[in-house]
Amino acid sequence: MQLSRRGFQRMVLGLTALPFTAALARAEDYPTRPVRLIVGFPAGSGPDIVARIIAQGMSDRLGQSVVVENRPGAGSNLATSDVAHAVPDGYMLMLLTTANVINATLYQNLNYDLMRDIVPVASIDNEPFVFEVNPSFPAKTLQEFIAYAKANPGKVTMASAGIGSAPHIFGEMFQRMAGIQLTHIPYRGNPIPDVIGGQVDCFIGPVQSALEFIRTGKLRALGLTTAQRFDGLPDVRRLPTCCRIMKPAAGSASARPRTRRLTSLRALTRRSTTRPRSRL
Repeated sequence: MQLSRRGFQRMVLGLTALPFTAALARAEDYPTRPVRLIVGFPAGSGPDIVARIIAQGMSDRLGQSVVVENRPGAGSNLATSDVAHAVPDGYMLMLLTTANVINATLYQNLNYDLMRDIVPVASIDNEPFVFEVNPSFPAKTLQEFIAYAKANPGKVTMASAGIGSAPHIFGEMFQRMAGIQLTHIPYRGNPIPDVIGGQVDCFIGPVQSALEFIRTGKLRALGLTTAQRFDGLPDVRRLPTCCRIMKPAAGSASARPRTRRLTSLRALTRRSTTRPRSRL
């Protein structure tokens, strides 16, 4: 699949959208039976929470049940493939997330074409991700976390929702920005219970799935992936701001490798937005 720059940016702007395989049935009596809303992540995840809120509102307006179905696996590729190959009658919808855009550029042999087989309907959510740790972790700020990780390279564990998922990509970008090395632990299910339980050290996940745990003290928020202040967590810094604070002085020995890493990361990002492709 060859995506134009503009087409790719449209997908990025509609990260949390409601796509489906073809135009909704145009019959005046649609829908005449329950509609399925597919989520490529487990129950309790950020996308699942959003989907259930949206499903309730859709059910009320349509007069038919909108049933959320969780089909986790392969960074949501399994669920997306199911929807892409479903009968195009408007009775199987999908919650599109950041992962779908990442997968379109990351995997070379997908059995679907995201731009051809999935039609976005509406943008319904735009929330940041939050960098979260167990309250017992020996770092109370992101600066302290970075210092601890530098002192213990490879010993701090980072959970994700699977290889290639948004938490995985954001975690890898954060490591490059901060100049640290974490051990990646991919999960098929929701990793938050293990972060709360202390089995894994940190996770960068949707704020929806972590907000209540943060407010009740079961998780500690260290940073946010947002350009603006987030009212739900007004005292939490943005990740880019924290990483800039930790940046060594220009020209120092430790700054030069960091500069090369950042240059490499920016080049990778630029290539991803100008030449993203996936082959069937």
